[in-house]
Amino acid sequence: MKPAPHDLPTTTHLLYLHGFRSSPGSAKAQQVARRVSGWHPTVVWCCPQLPPSPQEAMRGVMQLVAGWPRGSMAVVGSSLGGFYARWLALQTGCRAALLNPAPFPQRDLARYIGEHRAWHDPAQTFYFQPEFVDELAVLAQDIQRLRPRHPTSPQNLWALVSRNDEVLDWREMWAFCEGGNVMLLPEGDHAISDFDAHIDELFTFLNLEG
Repeated sequence: MKPAPHDLPTTTHLLYLHGFRSSPGSAKAQQVARRVSGWHPTVVWCCPQLPPSPQEAMRGVMQLVAGWPRGSMAVVGSSLGGFYARWLALQTGCRAALLNPAPFPQRDLARYIGEHRAWHDPAQTFYFQPEFVDELAVLAQDIQRLRPRHPTSPQNLWALVSRNDEVLDWREMWAFCEGGNVMLLPEGDHAISDFDAHIDELFTFLNLEG
């Protein structure tokens, strides 16, 4: 059952985690940032540029939210960022919104060892190293270990999953979000190009302060 807005905790601190090869300049991150600043100016907002090392990325994120109130913080994650957001939510107990989350990045990104250009700035390059796959595997083990201890509910997990995602299998994404309030989009792509049509429901779940 979908929780009513008044049943959801108020979010005072919001974190956005981008996907592989992406950045805070992604279309979805920018849409969320504009709405937060325009409609919820008292909310603490952060969308960091994540390093390619998963271990380094999550260490930095944990340091970033170290002083945030666990009961009123939330995280939004897209693709690989959705995997990271799931890990962070299980570590901290915060709520999470996942946008076409990567369920098995340790498997899928093993094919992408090497140098890559950033989507939003081709002048920026990074090298995805073999050991980063092992780091993802460790995070995946953390998720599997913590999931039974922290049952998922529509109140603490919300997700958008595109049935026609050209990158990820919607059935694996659905299983990754099991127990949460999952919106299965019959059309759409991995980038969720029609994100503006769903942003209201995202913000209903987030229930931001102000």
